[in-house]
Amino acid sequence: MLTTAEILKRVRELEIKSKRLTRHLFTGEYHSAFKGRGMSFREVREYAAGDDIRFIDWNVSARFNHPFSKLFEEERELSVMLLVDVSASSLFGTVRARKKDLITEVCAVLAFSAVNNNDKVGVIFFSDRIEAYIPPKKGREHVLYIVRQLLTIEPKRKGTHLGEAIRFLNQSMRQKGIVFLLSDFLDDNGFEEALKVGGKKHDFIGIKFYDRMDMELPAIGLIEAEDSETGSRQWVDTNDYLVRTNYQQSFFNQTELCKSIFQKAGCDLLHLRTDEDYVKILQRFFVGRHRPG
Repeated sequence: MLTTAEILKRVRELEIKSKRLTRHLFTGEYHSAFKGRGMSFREVREYAAGDDIRFIDWNVSARFNHPFSKLFEEERELSVMLLVDVSASSLFGTVRARKKDLITEVCAVLAFSAVNNNDKVGVIFFSDRIEAYIPPKKGREHVLYIVRQLLTIEPKRKGTHLGEAIRFLNQSMRQKGIVFLLSDFLDDNGFEEALKVGGKKHDFIGIKFYDRMDMELPAIGLIEAEDSETGSRQWVDTNDYLVRTNYQQSFFNQTELCKSIFQKAGCDLLHLRTDEDYVKILQRFFVGRHRPG
């Protein structure tokens, strides 16, 4: 367990890193990728060449005997909700970082990106039950509180139930918002129907985190493997080519299933490996979202 001094140090490090990224890399990208609720009237000004004639204010124009245009601005305020998987499998990692560490960093970046754009941000922590809920709010202090919770939360349960988390979101978040579901998606419970409901209501983005060893087993002989969520153990001969092939195929099957579920629900799904540069992947996603056509 981290000491108070270590927590404060880590929070500060994440704040500095996240602010640098949001300032230099995601300025504009986040704003453009996620649209506000609509347009609101701001003011009237004299008509200028190139103004859309549909927005001429005829009453004001008649009063001053000169054309005036209405100006509108985007209603920016949005609510961003982070659905964070804190099940036991998130503690796995063999290269550079655990899945949990990467999830924490990505959440910090998304949270700071949101408050920098004057949006609200909240969190739902889940295992196979809802572990904690932080309602959406604005401001730096709120994000720092979220980061502290990301670093220190100790879930009561080890399993994963994505459907339970999405259903809780659907019930608690009434207005349309932006939802990021951050998980390794290792879940035998169905979540397809809950995602379809959530995808119709919200701008829903899944981020699938995985480790290189989730995908391929090294040939290191006979090992005893334990399922971190159920505690079940079994001996595995990693020198057996067929064992390694089946293990890899199982990973690909699960990945394809996730892709299919998100596609059918009309939602986006990103993939992040623990040894990859998540900054480039997020930036590519943001830019791709607001590119014309």
